[in-house]
Amino acid sequence: MNPSVADVHVNQPLTSISLAYLQSQTRFVADRVFPVVAVDKQSDRYYTYDRGDWNRNEMQERAPSTESAGSAYRLDNTPTYYCREYALHRDIPDQVVANADSMLNPMRESTEYLTQKALIHREKLWAAAYFTTGKWTTDVTGVASGPTTGQFLQWNDASAKPIPQVRAAATSILESTGFLPNVLVLGKRVYDALLDNPEIIDRIKYGQTAGGPALVNTNLLAQLFEVDRVEVMAGIENTAAEGKTATHSFISGKGALLCYAAPSPGLMTPSAGYTFAWTRMGNAGQVIREFRMDELKATRLEIETNFDQKLIAADLGYFFATAVA
Repeated sequence: MNPSVADVHVNQPLTSISLAYLQSQTRFVADRVFPVVAVDKQSDRYYTYDRGDWNRNEMQERAPSTESAGSAYRLDNTPTYYCREYALHRDIPDQVVANADSMLNPMRESTEYLTQKALIHREKLWAAAYFTTGKWTTDVTGVASGPTTGQFLQWNDASAKPIPQVRAAATSILESTGFLPNVLVLGKRVYDALLDNPEIIDRIKYGQTAGGPALVNTNLLAQLFEVDRVEVMAGIENTAAEGKTATHSFISGKGALLCYAAPSPGLMTPSAGYTFAWTRMGNAGQVIREFRMDELKATRLEIETNFDQKLIAADLGYFFATAVA
């Protein structure tokens, strides 16, 4: 039997729990690096401006009683987004609810369980869209020794110089776009290597309290790399099939992404990427549904999310592959 309309609804309290849980998971960066654009339609077009038109010097001296020089910019309305729908459910048997000890809350726990699954899925898609080679205008690859063109010495090496390398990448983006990168995204193992990098330790140790250790964190790294934020991808995934021995690994791999992310979405606001979230059902394009499955004598919780992680401007990103060994 199919549930009736009265049995099916978007559960606002559970959706609120799910969204709060999503926002509290600092190991995942998919909703923090680039702005989230709330959209009313599942698919639509958006506009991009030709950056070269905006940065060209076309002012001319004007003679008396003559027209000024004319100029125009081109607008491209062919790019599109499509918010795919992703969903997963968990059934909670009536007997489990009735027999649960007082310290257990099957509904809330199932909400958090489903949200965790959604976070992993979202992060995986984010990494595939942005945190890999072949996406940005410039990719460079870390090597253990003897770097040549398009390569750099991996940052776990004691002789590595990550600060001037990132600064050179930022200058390259600024020169080609007019925008200075403001976010550096690091895989967890890359972040760990930077914490112990001699160049970084030397730059901060004299600023510490006399006699105290030279402590490094994301705020200090942001200052050293001259960006607004350093985000660390520390989410993990079990890639083993159900019933097999768990195989956990970081979703991020060993990369680093330097990019410009708009502080907030808006018209004529460039950004390396945007996440389009279809909000027809609720905040951030994510909701929890609750409905009866009488044939199973269970309550079903279903998480649904609708979004599209879109790379907007490839020249506003610079990717460091295999930044550590």
